[in-house]
Amino acid sequence: MNVIELLADLQARQDEATARVGELRDQIEHLTAALAEPEARLAELTTAQRVISELAPTGAEPDTPEQATTYQAIVNAFNQHPDQAFRVRELHELLGMPTDDPALNVTRSRLGRLTRQGFLTQPGRGRYQKRT
Repeated sequence: MNVIELLADLQARQDEATARVGELRDQIEHLTAALAEPEARLAELTTAQRVISELAPTGAEPDTPEQATTYQAIVNAFNQHPDQAFRVRELHELLGMPTDDPALNVTRSRLGRLTRQGFLTQPGRGRYQKRT
């Protein structure tokens, strides 16, 4: 192989390498553009999760289906009697729930949560009414 052939072979290899580098740079550019949208969405989701975590009560367990049903029964009672203020015991009697002290205390906590969420008001001590 003479020098001219060697130089031509090197030039051909350089041209191939240059073409491959160009293809890879195009792929990188395309992937970078495609990555921008999912990265932005991920940042939004991360921010939303952080904000919700900061607002969520600490140490609170998620509601079980039974608790969700109890909350719904309480909300339904207030929706059916929007102008009436209830004491916890009266609400239990209306809903056919037990009226022992532990059960009343659990409902008191639930009513407090509904009050903090803005669904109920307290027109008097120990009395709860639907916010109008």
